Amino acid sequence: MTWTVETLNETVDAEVEALPADTRARLARIAKLIEENGLERVGEPHVKHIEGRLWEIRLRGRSGISRALYVTAVGRRVVIVRTFSKRTEKTPRREIALALARAKSVE
Repeated sequence: MTWTVETLNETVDAEVEALPADTRARLARIAKLIEENGLERVGEPHVKHIEGRLWEIRLRGRSGISRALYVTAVGRRVVIVRTFSKRTEKTPRREIALALARAKSVE
């Protein structure tokens, strides 16, 4: 059974579209890696555990650093619940809290 990568809803789709083009391309590349090789074979520097069931896809481009926060769901799905451009060294607590709140709706 293969993995699929999807976004939670239209809000997350809009967040992805707001990312710079090179960062979106990097997200698409990492999503393809996950789908072709399986999430268990894709590790750092591409993905990293944050807390609980929340993980991040690490994106770096010419225009800066961004993150896509995701959770795994039934049926070998990676569901992206939040994307944002990163301005500080540490992922802001408010971004983690927002992602965890959105993740509650994912089965």
